[in-house]
Amino acid sequence: MSGFEYHTAFSRNIGWLTPEEQGTLRDKRVAIAGLGGVGGSHLLTLTRLGIGGFNIADLDTFEMANLNRQAGACLSNIGHEKVAVLSAMARDINPELDIRTFNRGVDERNIDRFLEDIDIYVDGLDYFAVSARRSVFSACAKKGIPAVTAAPLGMGAAVLNFLPGGMTFEQYFQLEGYSEQEQLIRFLLGLSPRMLQRGYLVHPEAVDFANHKGPSTPIACDICAGMAATQALKILLNRGKVLGAPWGQQFDTYADSFVKTWRPGGNRNPLQQIGLAVARRQLENFAEKNETRMDDSEVKTPLENILNLARWAPSGDNSQPWRFEIMDDTHIVIHGHDTRDHCVYDLRGHASQLAIGTLLQTLAIAATSCKLRAEFSRRTEAPDTHPTIDVSLSGDPGIRPDPLLPCIKTRMVNRRRLSSRPLIESERARLDAAVGAGYRLIWFSDLKERLKMARLLFRNGGLRLHLPEAFETHKSIIEWNTRTSEDKIPDRAVGLDPLTLKLMKWAMTSWQRVSFLNKYLAGSLIPRMELDFIPAIGCAAHFIMLADSQPDSIDDYIEAGKAVQRFWLTVSSLGLYLQPEMTPLIFDSYIREDITFTQNASCQRLARSLSEQLNGIISPESSSYAVFMGRVGAGKEPSARSIRRPLRDLLIQAE
Repeated sequence: MSGFEYHTAFSRNIGWLTPEEQGTLRDKRVAIAGLGGVGGSHLLTLTRLGIGGFNIADLDTFEMANLNRQAGACLSNIGHEKVAVLSAMARDINPELDIRTFNRGVDERNIDRFLEDIDIYVDGLDYFAVSARRSVFSACAKKGIPAVTAAPLGMGAAVLNFLPGGMTFEQYFQLEGYSEQEQLIRFLLGLSPRMLQRGYLVHPEAVDFANHKGPSTPIACDICAGMAATQALKILLNRGKVLGAPWGQQFDTYADSFVKTWRPGGNRNPLQQIGLAVARRQLENFAEKNETRMDDSEVKTPLENILNLARWAPSGDNSQPWRFEIMDDTHIVIHGHDTRDHCVYDLRGHASQLAIGTLLQTLAIAATSCKLRAEFSRRTEAPDTHPTIDVSLSGDPGIRPDPLLPCIKTRMVNRRRLSSRPLIESERARLDAAVGAGYRLIWFSDLKERLKMARLLFRNGGLRLHLPEAFETHKSIIEWNTRTSEDKIPDRAVGLDPLTLKLMKWAMTSWQRVSFLNKYLAGSLIPRMELDFIPAIGCAAHFIMLADSQPDSIDDYIEAGKAVQRFWLTVSSLGLYLQPEMTPLIFDSYIREDITFTQNASCQRLARSLSEQLNGIISPESSSYAVFMGRVGAGKEPSARSIRRPLRDLLIQAE
């Protein structure tokens, strides 16, 4: 190409490289198998480093799912061969490159040609390409070719070098004779013995070995390219210390960690054997959930897409008191139910009715993604215990996607202590506006006000944990030993420290154990401190949402639920978190309506005292207009959360 000059093009490498080393790299040839998430980045990074020749192989074409991470993936390249696109991109950087392409991938028939004349092999094969990877590394070991593998893991990368005369790929990973799934587990744990990425995997079900699918980020792919290129540079220039297997490295930007790992014997190492056993159990759990999950790939029609978003609406204890019936392309029937017959927190079904309202608001927002308008009509002949609502959808080309649409899935509960940073004026203004006409917010934000709320919530926690009628609810809503739950609250999202959580698990097997702890060991004290008092102080503000008129009918509570969801989604859009604090309002309603909700006289008296305490913070009149209460603030994203039942479990057949 006219005007290209190698030394000028790569002159900014000089300083970290000598001019002589740059000339050495110009004469080197690198083989890269796989040009996907990491392979394409390897090629471009090494090209910019000044490598002069490549053998590159890939049999795939670009598709839509590659756009989030793969070099060369853009709409104009969908359907184009990766080898052709990436070789053109590399030559656009250095037109003097000598590139040999293998557009049918690498197999036993062409592996010798693929590795011909190369100085180093850099692995870019898909994680699930176990057989091809074993073949290439085996051939490299026989030919005395150094080989580097770098895996994108979460928001970081792990690197292993296999050097001539050192430990081989097979000796380290120990894959021979095992099933494909076991080989994949061994490859993962061998690459990442410390598993730095595991702590922030927020949606484990995305790891689907059976269908060869797994999450990957552009962050990790770019870090892979940098780490692998560094190892390649050191090997090619024979400069600096190069750690070969069983030594490895993992760098994770999200976990703020860099570790060197050493596993003598590779996957035979006793520590690895323990890790493999744990990994197998975790993947079995993922597989069980994936078997029953209706994921986005199964959602085909616009109505299914809308309902697949709508199902993420919040509900008390993740109860999801609704089912969907699709009548035709413009008509959905929502069949609701409440939990008043067995849940003390669902007085007259109001909590479930609020949840129905959040569902309707979520559905209306979701419909805008398809340029549809949703209108709702409750069937008045249906009992309040089982509300039935017709949803009519009509097209409107003028509708734009609701700004709150992206927050539907990301909105979540955060039960941990939040930042006490005050809400800024613009945040308060947006939240006040979010509730809409007919509702307003009372805020409690300074330290004195937060302390008042903390005392109320601490005493209220005592009522919850000493109330026999609440025990079965508490026992049934927690799913143990998990970070996600489709129909309950995962134990790791409750907000307790690990030791208290273990004690709670032991106690929750029977009311007798709970009573023993409460009576003799002050068993509710620590949970109330961790769940109520400390988080009540550690937040930006508490709020109470009031209706302009006292809510009475099911329709009033459904409308209030719509306002709650608009508010909650707006909280999420601001990068804040929310924790509902509904039980003070619920017990206050029992007292105001003179309803006996327990046979325990001391609990009934405590509820009356709590009602007086609440009315000392807000007036008795205001408490009768209250529909929602909670705390908000900035904070770290929770590592555990409730998810939702798959759509297929929520659909019923039209009669």
